[in-house]
Amino acid sequence: MTQSKLSAAQVDVLCKRSHQHKYDHGHLLVLSGPRHQTGAARLAAISALRVGAGLVTMGATERTLPELAAHCTEVMLAQIETGAALSAMLEADARINALCTGPGLRVDRHGGDLVMHALQSKRACVLDADALTLIAQDPILRRDLHGSCVLTPHMGEFARLFPEIAVDDKAKAAQAAAEDVGCVVLLKGAQTVIAAPGVQPATIDSSKTKTAPWLATAGAGDVLAGLIAGVMARGIEPGEAARIGAVLHVLAAGAKGPGLIAGDLPDLLPQVFRELGL
Repeated sequence: MTQSKLSAAQVDVLCKRSHQHKYDHGHLLVLSGPRHQTGAARLAAISALRVGAGLVTMGATERTLPELAAHCTEVMLAQIETGAALSAMLEADARINALCTGPGLRVDRHGGDLVMHALQSKRACVLDADALTLIAQDPILRRDLHGSCVLTPHMGEFARLFPEIAVDDKAKAAQAAAEDVGCVVLLKGAQTVIAAPGVQPATIDSSKTKTAPWLATAGAGDVLAGLIAGVMARGIEPGEAARIGAVLHVLAAGAKGPGLIAGDLPDLLPQVFRELGL
């Protein structure tokens, strides 16, 4: 199944109703990396707000919080020093219903600790970038993956995560990976494939447009992770959220065209939404 636009039903789930308030649209927690490496997580957080998540909080160490506060006006901040602190925060606030981890997180013991506790919370979770590398390196983290997760690897990350799966056919490869880990796998590229266990994979194809080359830019994947996480926070199941996020990603890039940088993408979403009739 190839998808290049949103269906009427998908557009409808993105609408906000007049009787609803911010908590009706979910609360996403984005885990940030250390000082001077917060850009990727900030891109994800702003993208999640733009796609309609009611609240977004960024979690980081005390040393990192001032840097985040200087950049992110609409995003709330929380001090999270350890994986145990993350678990305590999630246990104390059930309204945090989705997480995004990996962009700029760092591949080290601290990052692995955060990913482990994020997965063990069983909350909806998008795992990208460094989180994928950590999972590829640690079979215990891989074991903790669950049905509310979305993995968003590019081809190199996919090869590290699933070295036994040939990628002669992207759709078949993504489907085999999804069946293996029991969750959604979004394999990025000019032809992005979204696979979920027991479901026919979907392909978002931007290869025949001017959009695809300009999405090959630093941070574009972080924006995609934030879009998917923001839609998941709104209560949409992971596979559908991945499809909606991927299409919005391409539509936003198409609205800009040549010269696109990742930071443009969240700011282009209002235009995309107007064109969709929201």
